[in-house]
Amino acid sequence: MQLREITDDNRDAVRALRVRREQKRFVASVSKSLKEAARKPETNPWYRAVYLGDEPVGFVMLSWKPPAGPYQGRHFLWRLLVDKRHQRRGIGRETLRQIAALVRADGATELLTSYDPGDGEPWPFYQKFGFQPTGDIDDGEIVLRLTFPAQ
Repeated sequence: MQLREITDDNRDAVRALRVRREQKRFVASVSKSLKEAARKPETNPWYRAVYLGDEPVGFVMLSWKPPAGPYQGRHFLWRLLVDKRHQRRGIGRETLRQIAALVRADGATELLTSYDPGDGEPWPFYQKFGFQPTGDIDDGEIVLRLTFPAQ
């Protein structure tokens, strides 16, 4: 599995990725995510397609150390999406492992994310990975932190 840049050659295939119907309330589509990234350059968006072999199977987007705002200078996992045809195969976990390694290599001591609570929420996935609630709420979403051990 690898993270690849989104280019004119793969953009349509990546935008065609879809989550299961019951997950749509928890994660925005790739198209919406890319539009949001373009509208909010101040968040310093960083995004990649997740590939398994030659096939795009997911999408990940971070706010990478934005210069201002509530997450100034920090890494925030903004979107993580695995296509419905490829879920429950460890792709989300491996994507998160690679993202955590990249963020840690950038000198970070933590990775933040948030989720919208509700039936079918992604909290169990994040909890298994080691995220813990910070006690903060951001726009109705519960903020989580993955703390990296000292190197």
